[in-house]
Amino acid sequence: MLAHCRAALVSLALLTIVTGLAYPAIVTGIAQVAFPYRANGSLVVKDGKTLGSELIGQPFDDPKYFWGRPSATTPFAYNAGSSSGSNLSPTNADLVKAVQARVDALRAADPGNTAPVPVDLVTASGSGLDPHISPAAALYQTARVAKARKMDRDAVRELVERHTLGRWLGVFGEPRVNVLELNLALDGIRSS
Repeated sequence: MLAHCRAALVSLALLTIVTGLAYPAIVTGIAQVAFPYRANGSLVVKDGKTLGSELIGQPFDDPKYFWGRPSATTPFAYNAGSSSGSNLSPTNADLVKAVQARVDALRAADPGNTAPVPVDLVTASGSGLDPHISPAAALYQTARVAKARKMDRDAVRELVERHTLGRWLGVFGEPRVNVLELNLALDGIRSS
């Protein structure tokens, strides 16, 4: 029996070193050399200040910015340490109230906009961290953003179109707009 225990402990120690230390160190080293931007979280840095990650959404509620998809993470929105959806069914009364409140907030922020509200502006994603919105959701907000920034609506629409990412390899995924990058581009125009 002692021989079996010794073999088990040696195997445990060896596998711990290989899979718990060596493998992660090698993969991290390769990633740092080959893909440092991605390996370090795809952080968006401007003037030496980290503004966020292109992979994690952020809350924007100022009318002069495009708003992202709602987040259901707790204890605060876009909490990367607590990635989760709301898990409420479409018929749940709490979800219906939350969606209606979001629709009301969008309508209050842009009372002249009578277009249908895109679903991704009023429902959270499965992770609660989605940094993208659909082109329809971005275009829905162009009038409000243009008015708040005293910009031409067509110029804002053109900016949305320039920041719309297509399908990967032309087939996979859906067209999308990264909200942080779009808002930074708006600030760049404003400061120019």
